[in-house]
Amino acid sequence: MLKHRLWSSVRQGLGRGLPRNVRGWASGHGKKMDIAGIYPPVTTPFTATADVDYGKLEENLQKLGTFPFRGGKGGVCALANVLGAQVCQLERLCLTGQWEDAQELQYRLIEPNSAVTRRFGIPGLKKIMDWFGYYGGPCRAPLQALSPAEEEALRADFTSNGWL
Repeated sequence: MLKHRLWSSVRQGLGRGLPRNVRGWASGHGKKMDIAGIYPPVTTPFTATADVDYGKLEENLQKLGTFPFRGGKGGVCALANVLGAQVCQLERLCLTGQWEDAQELQYRLIEPNSAVTRRFGIPGLKKIMDWFGYYGGPCRAPLQALSPAEEEALRADFTSNGWL
């Protein structure tokens, strides 16, 4: 009952605060809501064996691409959690046509990016966030923390490129 009352009050508040016309639905006033730059979150799906379900992730992203949001090209930017300034610098270098500098930076980012997106996944990202002074926190089940050997390999991926 409490859940129903809470949801009703949230719905009423939303109804008063938002225009009824979203992406072309008639409101009687002929106005449209501009949702450019608003990107809905995409959760990472897992298989029964605790691996990332890349097929399902791709399917979710394709569905997301049909939504009326505009402006984004997509990306799984785990590395930006710890090397955000460098990822932004790479974009700036590309936008200003500094291709040699961009290529050099890109090559330095490839190995650490592969470590936190493909090789060690979320446990690796959490560990590296801790090392960079952020809060990575413990892994939620069914994920397990990295073993000491995996931590050493992760550290090597970041150290060999000058990030640690």
